[in-house]
Amino acid sequence: MSEIRVQVDFAVVGGGPAGLTAAVIAAEGGANVALIDFNARVGGQYWRHGAGEATPIGQHHTTELRSLIARLKPLVSSGRVRELLGQQVWNVAAPNSPSGAFSLRTTATTGTSDQGYCVEAQRLLVATGAYDRQLPIPGWTLPGVVAAGGAQALLKEHGYVVGKRIAVGGTGPFLLSVAAGLARAGAAVVSVCEYNSPLLWARTPIGIISQPGKAGEGAQYVGTFIHKRIPYLPRHVITEIHGSDHVTGVTIAKVGRNGTLFAHRTKQVDAVALGWGFTPQLELLEALGASMRVDSDGSLVARVDHTQRSSVPGLYVAGEATGVGGATKAMAEGEVAGLTVLHDVGLESRTSRVTQALKRVARANRFAHALHNASPLPANLETLIPDSVAVCRCEEVTAGVIRAATTELETATPRDGKITTRAGMGRCQGRECGLAVSCLSLGTDTRNWSIDALRPTQKRAIATPISLGALAELDLNSSSGKDNE
Repeated sequence: MSEIRVQVDFAVVGGGPAGLTAAVIAAEGGANVALIDFNARVGGQYWRHGAGEATPIGQHHTTELRSLIARLKPLVSSGRVRELLGQQVWNVAAPNSPSGAFSLRTTATTGTSDQGYCVEAQRLLVATGAYDRQLPIPGWTLPGVVAAGGAQALLKEHGYVVGKRIAVGGTGPFLLSVAAGLARAGAAVVSVCEYNSPLLWARTPIGIISQPGKAGEGAQYVGTFIHKRIPYLPRHVITEIHGSDHVTGVTIAKVGRNGTLFAHRTKQVDAVALGWGFTPQLELLEALGASMRVDSDGSLVARVDHTQRSSVPGLYVAGEATGVGGATKAMAEGEVAGLTVLHDVGLESRTSRVTQALKRVARANRFAHALHNASPLPANLETLIPDSVAVCRCEEVTAGVIRAATTELETATPRDGKITTRAGMGRCQGRECGLAVSCLSLGTDTRNWSIDALRPTQKRAIATPISLGALAELDLNSSSGKDNE
């Protein structure tokens, strides 16, 4: 694998709302920036869009995206920002001395190029976003079953609708966005099964009113649901997916008190989109030894101070990696991080911009707390995930095997279960089954989950799959290609 060395003041991993905002602000303030992103275009998972679109269509916060892209273009043209798009960081190392630099190695994601980069940066922002949390149910491995985020990504970037008759299930307001988008694209959404009750939002009224713009988004979804006649079923859950070589139907049950299930019924569908919230991508932060905490939704997240500084000197974190909370929170944190970097390198003193951004972060965090309280994990996991269900698809480990290891072998943590059952040791390295393994090992009450129990599940020496051939060709002592300075 050929490799080009790039040296900058500030490297940003992730081109979504947080990373793009921070990169633009830092570059406008005088810093030399490298912006690294998995996708071929900036925008991240949230602002994902097709190759022929300047900005995504029919999404929220597109005004902010257009503004950021307009500000980014002259920075790229002038060389102030080096865009490394279609690249994924597979290894990162912290400075070995106070005056040293972070070292990041990337690999191309397109499949048609073996070009990689070695990026050396005095300061680093990790804004890698999050991915769908999944709870396996009978039939979830059938073709036609996708993550809710995957269904939306395919629609946004490629205009592809995963099915003609689709059932959407899980928990959280993201299900509304997915269902509305699929319906507007021509699919028949036969039901949206929300495990929890919308009344749970009333637990934290301050969090709801802290983001008044969310009410407008909600009104748009309600309008689409009425116009497209989408059945919204609170306190319902998809318990089984039917089919032999493809999805043919789902069983839906009403959720009663204490998670009891009753009033089962079947609907014919050819696709299912499942989502139980999101969990941050923390591989790079874990590799750097950043301090973590357990968020109110049970996710392990990076611990940062109010300026987005982590426990590692020179390392900043923004967006979903500090706690899942949406684009508004991510952009505000990205602004704070960008301004903090400028302050730390002596290019700009703290200004009123920071104060205003900090207020937006605080409001967004209150909403995120309300979101987590309104969308807890199901308490009746024993009913939803029977012993016969394959939890780890890569290693074909069933729920029964994990439960047996937990009780008979006294495996008290997800790491113990991983070692004894191989759950999470496959190609995805636990990204797909991590939530279910944690629930089966620790219980579904996330208040009992600890940093020590969850942190080992995030340890991945190689953050993304890379071929042995590419590693063998790599000279780890030097990098080929020209230095950009």
